[in-house]
Amino acid sequence: MKTTQLIAAMLLCGFVTSVAAQAGKDNLQSLKQFKVSGTDLNIPPVAQEGRNAEAIKANLKNVKLPPGFKIELYAVVPDARHMAVAPNTNMLFVGTRKTRVWAVTDRNGDGTADEVKPFAPSLNFKVPNGVCWTKDGFLIVVEHNRVLNFPAAEFFYEGPDVAVIEVVPQGGLIPVEEESFNHGARVCRVADDGTLYIALGQPYNVQPAGKVDLYDKLGIGGIVRMNAFDGSKREVYSRGIRNSVGMDINPKDKTVWWTDNQTDGLGDDVPPGELNRSTKLGEHFGYPYWNGKFKVAGTGAAPDLKDMKEPANAVFPQVEFPAHQAQLGMAFYNGKQFPAKYQGGIFVAAHGSWNRTKPSGALINFIPVKADGTAGASEVFAEGWLDANGVYKGRPVDVAPMKDGSLLISDDYVGAIYRVTYSPN
Repeated sequence: MKTTQLIAAMLLCGFVTSVAAQAGKDNLQSLKQFKVSGTDLNIPPVAQEGRNAEAIKANLKNVKLPPGFKIELYAVVPDARHMAVAPNTNMLFVGTRKTRVWAVTDRNGDGTADEVKPFAPSLNFKVPNGVCWTKDGFLIVVEHNRVLNFPAAEFFYEGPDVAVIEVVPQGGLIPVEEESFNHGARVCRVADDGTLYIALGQPYNVQPAGKVDLYDKLGIGGIVRMNAFDGSKREVYSRGIRNSVGMDINPKDKTVWWTDNQTDGLGDDVPPGELNRSTKLGEHFGYPYWNGKFKVAGTGAAPDLKDMKEPANAVFPQVEFPAHQAQLGMAFYNGKQFPAKYQGGIFVAAHGSWNRTKPSGALINFIPVKADGTAGASEVFAEGWLDANGVYKGRPVDVAPMKDGSLLISDDYVGAIYRVTYSPN
């Protein structure tokens, strides 16, 4: 065994041992009182070199981008999902659908991460997929059924114990009886006024008739908003959503944009994927009556909704994508490195289909935003993670602009984050 492989194995062993020692222990109350948890102060990092990293780099040679763009491996991050780029340092925090939030650091500023390690490993996270920042540097982590707030996370992440505010306690985001293994990965954004927006996917393929009114009332299958520090002033902002796993706020007009995944089991080509725009409190986006402009109610996927009334004044998508590509993370591009065409536009990650006879997706779309604040036509920006044999070599989840104008792409299938840069030469 090579020295680098031996070191990686030793680090992994130490990491597993540390995790096992903490399994089942709830340290939240201790951390809320600034008490120590007794967790090992040494947090083993994830190996960034070796055979796995080289294989990921080799796969990236098949990714096609517009002229002048280049994609490289930024970090090896197991199960990497949604990303929150730190406001003041070369760091980002990465959520997962498992039990980890990762702290990813580029200490020397060379455009490649030097260290990837668990954030707050003394806590027992449960599907901490959603990560986002307040304007003044507090990290929000939205789990399946809990919301936590970490002051100055980018400066106090080195040890296992960190300051934490419990915004919504365990079991307080949705009723416990509505918890499910399905559609439980949350996403979030914080507006400039400190309001926290959270998307709550509903747990069915199509919710049964008996759940429609309940979910509308609770904001399940919708977007809720609240104070980012104490969960107060909670209200349902948008309704009629199936499962949104991507959200961002337009910095120009402050509208909330989000992706929505489509109903399964209705064939290869319907319904469409969605990119939507919420402009005010109380809008309804049609589901489960509509999915895009396709009527779901009364189909084979929702026969018990055949007598459902069409929602009044339903808002239709800004963009309809090909069916079953599973659009997830999205972000407005606020950088200056990319050509003017892309500035102010939206990048969207398509995770890739699971239930088409011919796989589709595993790509990045770009959508310009017109002067009136609405979306222009979508185009493919990056593709090549789905090979000619229909085999996934990667599945993009989220996109995040860096302060230097480069664009990060997360991939939970490979367990990596990529960095896209542009140079006219």
